Amino acid sequence: MKRRNFTKQLGGAAVLTASGLTLPAFKKKSQRQITILHTNDTHSHIEPFEATHFRYANQGGVAKRATLIEQVRKENPYTLLLDAGDIFQGTPYFNYFGGELEFRLMSMLKYDVATIGNHDFDNSIDGLYKQLPHAKFDFVSANYDFSNTVLDTHVKPYKTLIKNDIKIGIFGLGIELEGLVGKKMYKETKYLDPIEMTQEMTQKLKQTEKCDLIICLSHLGYHYKDNANKISDLNLAKATKDIDLIIGGHTHTFLPKPTLVKNLDNKNVLVNQVGAYGVNLGRVDFYFDEMNNNEANGTSILI
Repeated sequence: MKRRNFTKQLGGAAVLTASGLTLPAFKKKSQRQITILHTNDTHSHIEPFEATHFRYANQGGVAKRATLIEQVRKENPYTLLLDAGDIFQGTPYFNYFGGELEFRLMSMLKYDVATIGNHDFDNSIDGLYKQLPHAKFDFVSANYDFSNTVLDTHVKPYKTLIKNDIKIGIFGLGIELEGLVGKKMYKETKYLDPIEMTQEMTQKLKQTEKCDLIICLSHLGYHYKDNANKISDLNLAKATKDIDLIIGGHTHTFLPKPTLVKNLDNKNVLVNQVGAYGVNLGRVDFYFDEMNNNEANGTSILI
């Protein structure tokens, strides 16, 4: 298991890099800890890669991920497990079971919330809907309007949870499907502007729901070098406010530690993505003081 750590003070100017400093060293007795574990673009990879694989030899696999997750939950029972989409497509398991196995295993691992990636439509929106009974966790997407589809009411814009007396709001964003996915696969799904929907979600989660921590599950992609103005996690963070953490997907970007981005209010936003195929597990720990101000420590764990 390999870890790379860092800390950041939300809304502050100072960023400390902590090499070799263990996570509990940051926690004071008066602080409450929330741990976020996350994956993205697992693409139906159930088993570890073979020992002869040119890049990911012996890495990944749901069983090893389950062991790591269980270890973290024993360390901190106030742990969330999230996924940023593209659960489907990539191995014969998907071709044979159509996504049932992926959802059953994620349910066994007790995922809390996931968003929807473009490859999750690869058996069409009807195929995705067919597998929902096997998913004992919630899906969120704020910028896919499913009102005229079979997913209407089954996918919510956001979800709130309370862990360790901290109220957490989680909303989802998906990439534009037109030109990426065949129209017959997503049918009447409407794509809404991610920045506009983020502004709506963060206002609702911050002001109406009174959330202490706001997380965006994004399948927009980390960044596009050939098109710097294209909507991405980095551009979303810069153009909005009140997001504390963006957990990304789609571009299969491996970040050894989360990226810090200044938002519209010049406050820090964490942006993280942990590659693909389940070879990494992301971890971000938030520590809240008595006034619900927080600091965070981020880690990427190689499975």
